[in-house]
Amino acid sequence: MQRDLTRHYEGTMLKGVCCMRVRLNSYTSCRKPYMTEPEHASFQSLPPHVQLIQLGTAYWTSRVVYAAAKLGLADQIGGGAKSAEELAGSVGAHAPSLHRLMRALASLGILTERPERRFALTDLGRALTTAAPGSARATLLTVGSHWFDGSFDHIVHSIQTGETGFQKAQAMPVFEYLAQHPEDATLFSETMVGIHGEEPPAVAAAYDFSAFETVVDVGGATGNMLAAILTRHARPRGILFDRPHVVGDAPALLQSKGVIDRVTIEAGDFFETVPIGGDAYILSHIIHDWGEDQCLKILGHVRQAMKPDGHLFIVEMVLPAGDAPHPGKMLDIVMLVLPGGQERTEAEYRSLLAKANFRLKRIVPTDSAVSVIEAVPT
Repeated sequence: MQRDLTRHYEGTMLKGVCCMRVRLNSYTSCRKPYMTEPEHASFQSLPPHVQLIQLGTAYWTSRVVYAAAKLGLADQIGGGAKSAEELAGSVGAHAPSLHRLMRALASLGILTERPERRFALTDLGRALTTAAPGSARATLLTVGSHWFDGSFDHIVHSIQTGETGFQKAQAMPVFEYLAQHPEDATLFSETMVGIHGEEPPAVAAAYDFSAFETVVDVGGATGNMLAAILTRHARPRGILFDRPHVVGDAPALLQSKGVIDRVTIEAGDFFETVPIGGDAYILSHIIHDWGEDQCLKILGHVRQAMKPDGHLFIVEMVLPAGDAPHPGKMLDIVMLVLPGGQERTEAEYRSLLAKANFRLKRIVPTDSAVSVIEAVPT
């Protein structure tokens, strides 16, 4: 019986990996099922203890993929097929161990094994190259890094105390750390493009921003959201506002998107002030980073700076009630462990906005995981 259970467990491990892939896909599009019906049925048919073990060991897969990203393996393989012996010198690895890594990656569909112990990239593997669209490699390097992933070593501390695991691990808040580590900050900005890459065009398509003259993207990083809005809507000009070490990387992105001549870049701290005179203010993945007191300070500055008939747009995941699966419910735990913020329900956004003298006007869904929460001053 033990042998049968072991065989059953081993035979279903890859199914667990496939389910995790579906979860990651649903992170960028909540209109896709969290898990397809056949996959859900297959997973639910497993004994409960096997389901739990698969959930608990899913990080094995993430660490294997992180190792491939860290070594730059996809870049080194390129368009051909290479063995571990051929690659070991260029990636700085022990050849027999590298072969084992490549064999594991082939089982995940990232590589494919060819004769004579050589491996080539699949379509999935090509997405792991540095120059591939989607910033997958940068994202994996960030979420697998010591400063990001190490925070989760203290998740129980966060749940017991309400304090961040990041503060426990690094003895400083996450955004202070990024200000002191510019290379990590640059990678983090690229990671945000990777994780949230489908959202800017979806937001720009879901709401008609052509009614506004000046769109102010508060905490807009390198300008990916603002660029998508300006690309789709010809009338507005934009103001990109973020901390100096963040907006330093913005001109290259705005230039590549063809909108740099329509954007003014301003450096500053939204806890102190925001640019004045805009008729539309965007807070994209800003409010979820902070607790209520800090959110009220940010919203207060926006309320003071905007025109009397201005509009506020909060771009965030809005959590559904009950047991409904949603990627925001897991992201909420990331917010707890890293910056100390939270994802919120519609009722929680309504309450928060009212305290900041805004009225929640409507919530506009998009073809991505986020919604556009539109609010106006009261």
